[in-house]
Amino acid sequence: MSLLEIKQGVMRLNRTERRDLQAFLIRLRHETPEWKRETARRIKAMQAGRYVTLEELEKRIARG
Repeated sequence: MSLLEIKQGVMRLNRTERRDLQAFLIRLRHETPEWKRETARRIKAMQAGRYVTLEELEKRIARG
């Protein structure tokens, strides 16, 4: 099955099916070693007292 065929199949899904597919894809990403390492790094930083301030978060969001 080609990527084009997959995209065409996704376009035929209803809203609920697309939501289920989206949740599945997010779960797949969360199972990667890279995601697990980055999450562990961020947790350690937070435990060490390094947090993002509200102002920094707003700047990051504004940058896109």
